[in-house]
Amino acid sequence: MAIQSIWKIVLIDDEEDIREVMAIALLDAGYAVETAADGATGLRLCETIYPQIVITDIRMPGMDGLQVLETIKKKFPDIEVIVATAFGEMDLAIRALQLDASDFITKPISDEALYLALNRARDRYTSRKQIKDYTALLENERAVTIQELFKSITFQRNLIDSSMDGILGCDDKDTVVTYNQCMEQMLGFTKEEVLRKMTLSNFFSRGEYLNFNVAFSDERFGGKNKLMLYETTLKGKSGHKIPVQVSATALFDQDKANGLVCFFRDLREIRRLEREMEDQARILHQDKMMSLGRLAASVVHEINNPLAGVLNYFRLMLRILGEEQLDENQKKKFIQYLELAENETKRCSQIVSSLLNFSRLSPPAFQEVRIEELINRCVILSRHKLELSNIHLQSNIQTGIPPVKGDFNQLQQCIINLIFNAIDAMPQGGTLIIEGRHESEERLALIAVTDSGQGIASVDLPLIFEPFFTTKKEAYGVGLGLSTIYGIIERHKGTVEVKSRPGEGATFILKLPVTESQIAG
Repeated sequence: MAIQSIWKIVLIDDEEDIREVMAIALLDAGYAVETAADGATGLRLCETIYPQIVITDIRMPGMDGLQVLETIKKKFPDIEVIVATAFGEMDLAIRALQLDASDFITKPISDEALYLALNRARDRYTSRKQIKDYTALLENERAVTIQELFKSITFQRNLIDSSMDGILGCDDKDTVVTYNQCMEQMLGFTKEEVLRKMTLSNFFSRGEYLNFNVAFSDERFGGKNKLMLYETTLKGKSGHKIPVQVSATALFDQDKANGLVCFFRDLREIRRLEREMEDQARILHQDKMMSLGRLAASVVHEINNPLAGVLNYFRLMLRILGEEQLDENQKKKFIQYLELAENETKRCSQIVSSLLNFSRLSPPAFQEVRIEELINRCVILSRHKLELSNIHLQSNIQTGIPPVKGDFNQLQQCIINLIFNAIDAMPQGGTLIIEGRHESEERLALIAVTDSGQGIASVDLPLIFEPFFTTKKEAYGVGLGLSTIYGIIERHKGTVEVKSRPGEGATFILKLPVTESQIAG
């Protein structure tokens, strides 16, 4: 009898002859066999080699076969047990089957009966193992499926609850069934107060809810059964109005609308930032107008002088033309006069153009700004005021400074402010140094404005960039200049530094990042 794999058998019988004969028969059939003369020894073998099949005699001294069977089934339920009984002991055989014995054979045991019982035991062992393995697999798959489903539900719930937008879902009767944390914070109502107790209309004023439904029904606002980026107002728990932007979509079940989900974005912070931006723009313009007023007087004088010279040259030429014919000498003089008039006119045009550009109210326009051009434009506007204030100007600009990304007008406003502050710091005159250079290792363009004035007290240094802080006398300033400079440079991703000691002047340094394309080039 051939079998496909080695099966282990423990044979328990108190009669040595029977053990030997049966062991030989089992070995010949290809089984691995261990024998025991009593039940206790047989159980120890089971614990050691863990056989698939045990064959035990019923009648044995000490622990009988039924006790062996019962103990094995408690400790090793997978082991199949065949009991051997004497002919006529059917009641014991039935009891053995009730205790889950695989089969019983009667003595004397024939090879045919033994092999038949073994085949049944093996089939039973294999079938039960397959069922057990399959059941374990199903249980494992079921556990994994349940776990994955739980994870998926938990993830979706967390996703909804953690959303930065308010999410509100309604059923087909408009009753709220989904309401996340953001909605709680936005409206002030808790989930317990809202879920299945309130409707969507409770969060709108009557007119706003009507407009919302009209917009949702109108395909122009996002398409059929959708609403995209619609702005409206919600009503909070305390009655206050909350500006929001809402996107909504209808939910369907088998082509029948059965609910609505809305995504609300709180616009209060955006509106606050918009107001701040408007305030900043207004302050920038006010500061620029103050600087423009201070420029105006000196620029008028600066334009008047060349215009007076141009006018005198024209009068002289007209008088000469009215008195006599021009000779070659006079023609040369006329050419010189006209060249001088042309140069002076160009100078006036340049001053007026710079002044107009500086005064223009325009939105920020970030583009490449050349440091040399920026400084030179500021010098043109302020040169005459420096001369009137008896201040000597030194301009040191390094060649080849890479451009910076910024708004030319705002950066010009910063430098003009620093020049005016320097003029105020030198009421008796002095020296003003404007420098421009490139710090290649730090990838920065530096603009430094240094005066030889009275300097800044150490107690004032930490405060100079705060709005409305000023050390000037009344009517000489409101303290917005340096705070405006700080804000502009910060928006340009740059920094402002100041170095000063009382009685030794002050240096203000603007540091701006140069454009990456110029660095790479």
